[in-house]
Amino acid sequence: MNTVERENELSHSMVHYLLTIHKLKEKRGFARVTDIAKDLNLTKGSVSTALNNLKKKGLVEEEEDCKFVILTDLGHEEVHRILSSRTLLFYFLKDFVGVEEGVAERDSCMMEHLMSHETSEKFFEFMKMLACSCKDGKKLPNFETSLDLCDFKTAEDFMEKQEGDKYLKVDE
Repeated sequence: MNTVERENELSHSMVHYLLTIHKLKEKRGFARVTDIAKDLNLTKGSVSTALNNLKKKGLVEEEEDCKFVILTDLGHEEVHRILSSRTLLFYFLKDFVGVEEGVAERDSCMMEHLMSHETSEKFFEFMKMLACSCKDGKKLPNFETSLDLCDFKTAEDFMEKQEGDKYLKVDE
């Protein structure tokens, strides 16, 4: 891993900040330091420190007039990438590997931010190939999943449409 990649790498807690900001914005229309701290059960000081790190990475910014925390375009892209990775990992572990749902949920949350963009794309293509392959007009029985990947042409298409999954708890 080169220096630039290491500097841009997100920690597990940074991912939770981004997802919380996204969730609060979707749910309430805004996210403030106070709201983020309450949602994550942290102090406002801890949240401010973390937000400064996310600002340095160009993922969040504060609106000058009202101090709302917002995701930048890069932050939005990162949230969609994270949610895509989590979704793919969850269904792969649950449906393809046979891991218990709670374990798949927890493990996908722990791994989501570690996948590179390239790996996420290849992972999508691999899962789609397995889930959408037909043999005599039927999906292969060993690779059935409740995640419908066949509707997406590309990994980018899938990532753009990710807003979270009803089975995945974004607020953990």
